[in-house]
Amino acid sequence: MSGRCPTDGLLDDAREVQGDLVRLRRTLHARPEVGLDLPHTQEAVLRALDGLGLEITTGRRLSSVTAVLRGARPGPTVLLRGDMDALPVTERTGLDFAAGNGAMHACGHDLHTAMLAGAARLLSHHRGRLAGDVVLMFQPGEEGHDGAHHMLEEGILDASGTRPVAAYALHVTASGRPSGRFSARGGPTMAAVDNLTVTVRGAGGHGAMPHSAKDPVPAACEMVVAMQTRVTRAFDVFDPVVVTTGSFHAGTQNNIIPDTAVFETTVRTFSPEARERAGRVLAEVCHGVAAAHGIEAEVRWQPLYPVTVNDPAAVDTVARTVSELFGEDGYETLRRPMTGSEDFSRIVDEIPGAMVFLGATAPGADPATAPDNHSPLADFDESVLGPGAALYAALAAGHLHDTTTGGPGPSGGAGPRTRRS
Repeated sequence: MSGRCPTDGLLDDAREVQGDLVRLRRTLHARPEVGLDLPHTQEAVLRALDGLGLEITTGRRLSSVTAVLRGARPGPTVLLRGDMDALPVTERTGLDFAAGNGAMHACGHDLHTAMLAGAARLLSHHRGRLAGDVVLMFQPGEEGHDGAHHMLEEGILDASGTRPVAAYALHVTASGRPSGRFSARGGPTMAAVDNLTVTVRGAGGHGAMPHSAKDPVPAACEMVVAMQTRVTRAFDVFDPVVVTTGSFHAGTQNNIIPDTAVFETTVRTFSPEARERAGRVLAEVCHGVAAAHGIEAEVRWQPLYPVTVNDPAAVDTVARTVSELFGEDGYETLRRPMTGSEDFSRIVDEIPGAMVFLGATAPGADPATAPDNHSPLADFDESVLGPGAALYAALAAGHLHDTTTGGPGPSGGAGPRTRRS
């Protein structure tokens, strides 16, 4: 049917698969896996994609799943990404399907995975309306393991044979915004993140005679505090630097001065210039404090994820598509960037795209006070699964809409062609 809107039917189809997506999400939630090796999660995804006629490849160095959906006619490629890994957090939600293995889907990646699997079903059902291909990127290792980097090295951008023209990712939030509302912004959207590890080397001794030793503990404490002051004096408040020391270790007993103290700090920035300077400035602080105490500091800077920069045109596409699916109230513009970080930044460094946030505050909870992502109490509203799947599918369909054909295409095929690399 010529001129048919690319979002037609997607939301109704998403409602029909909502129950299946809830079951998949709960299966993933009950058995979370951390890092790059997610064998049970990978198998659950492969089962969910079975029979959809996709070209499927699994990762060589990580438990990734790359699925290519071919449209009815040639055209461009769009990439949709969903991360799959959990966190090393012991769950305390009390849910019937809560994890009991010391890990937890506290950041909602189980929802992302279920929504992307749902999008695969919707797009497969409507492939007759698509001119082009969709790459479905099921990614392990987002939580500090740089899974996107590994998938880039294994050729995710060449999976369909044509480099994608756009890429989209969804991320749910357990607090901060009403459930079911999508939001995004153009430009810098999430911070770059790097790690600073400092080993302060002194000389141990008896706690009763600190003058006979070189105590690294007060020097390390002074470094942690001095870094907070330094960033407020060395960097523009409108190009902020966020410094948090989350790990500090020294000593074995209260009356023994240790030889060393070690702390680890996360550093978040929003521009390449601030990121480059932050490493130098913070190292200068640590070396200066160490010199003042007559001891040494070994400073190691570990670059991690770059700034996530949303393409303004991709964000406009998101806003328009959300409005078509859910009405004007379904979308709001993020007022400011978020200080969290994402390895999806590596994808949008290569091709235009957008990270989109979806409110998923649990029913009955106040978004202003509900436990946030990464909390052992974080809970999510499963009713967003269908809408999330619909938006994923609609964003791809909008780029690949073929007005020369109508009606849904095949709902399945001979099963996935799976190749384990």
